[in-house]
Amino acid sequence: MAIADAKRVVVKVGSSALTTAGDGLDVTRLDALVDAIADRVSRGTQIVLVSSGAIGAGLAPLSLGKRPRDLATQQAAASVGQLALAHAYAESFGRFSLTVGQVLLTSDDVVRRAHYRNAQNTFTRLLALGAVPVVNENDTVATEEIRFGDNDRLAALVAHLIGADALVLLSDVDGLYDGDPRDGATRKIAEVAGESDVDGITVGMSSSGLGTGGMVSKLAAARTAAGAGIPVLLAAASEAARALTTAEVGTAFAAADSRLSARRFWLGYAAGASGKLHLDDGAVAAVVRRRRSLLAAGITGVDGDFQAGDVVDLVDLRQRTVARGVVAFDAGELPDLIGRSSHDLPAEQRREVVHADDLVPLRR
Repeated sequence: MAIADAKRVVVKVGSSALTTAGDGLDVTRLDALVDAIADRVSRGTQIVLVSSGAIGAGLAPLSLGKRPRDLATQQAAASVGQLALAHAYAESFGRFSLTVGQVLLTSDDVVRRAHYRNAQNTFTRLLALGAVPVVNENDTVATEEIRFGDNDRLAALVAHLIGADALVLLSDVDGLYDGDPRDGATRKIAEVAGESDVDGITVGMSSSGLGTGGMVSKLAAARTAAGAGIPVLLAAASEAARALTTAEVGTAFAAADSRLSARRFWLGYAAGASGKLHLDDGAVAAVVRRRRSLLAAGITGVDGDFQAGDVVDLVDLRQRTVARGVVAFDAGELPDLIGRSSHDLPAEQRREVVHADDLVPLRR
């Protein structure tokens, strides 16, 4: 199996697998996770750990009975909890003479190309030095505008950023089900070979009160990574040892046949969109199925205030984002061009609105 043989793996663990609202950080569960990771490292695999739990770890020391709703208190809890979490990981990995390096990221660090490259260089050097990078969203300073939203998405972005061979998502659920796993009539899905395998599946948010994701974010992250060429395993944190050895647990997501380049992955999944271009059905078919450039004739509307060179979403008639790309015109130029054939435009405007080389169709 691709995940069992992977030489560079991103492991993501959720808050509910490491913390409880009343007691904060559960060192026993954290040690069990580290045992599994250290064993895999001892067999020659490089591992980057994306760990939630900073806010949960800060609740008990601050006498907070549940995850706060306001951003300022969340940031205060993260400030206290991140220190406790980092110390716990350093102590636990130290049992195996492994050094950990803390990497705190905001979405700015992957949205901006210069920051993206800097993060890439940091991970490369840490791994080369034999350290285990422990990654978390920088909750202490992140605002609503620059948050990843959940560490599942962060893990998918990091997996591609470091050129990982596999992504393992660990939580309090042992896989993907075709309904609510608390319903005895539902079935666990052992393997997702393609998009059709998850069509019509309804999943819910976290009910633990500690995390921000749930199965919605895990499924989205798995589809993002798999679609970019990275195999994914979704499993229970309590089965981390098996997940990191035989990988014969949980739900496996097969990788797409080809891996997106770093630039195209950044464009499709990391960069922030500055606006939207609305496409007719013919343009959607050209862009998504035939991988052609987007011409003005296929655009029906424009939203946003963007400049040439910005990233925009391309949406269909049902308002679904079907692709993303780098636009070649300012927003103010497009209203006079949309819906018109190229031969009807002035010579200086007879260019693609989004060139095929700067366009990434998204899996639907």
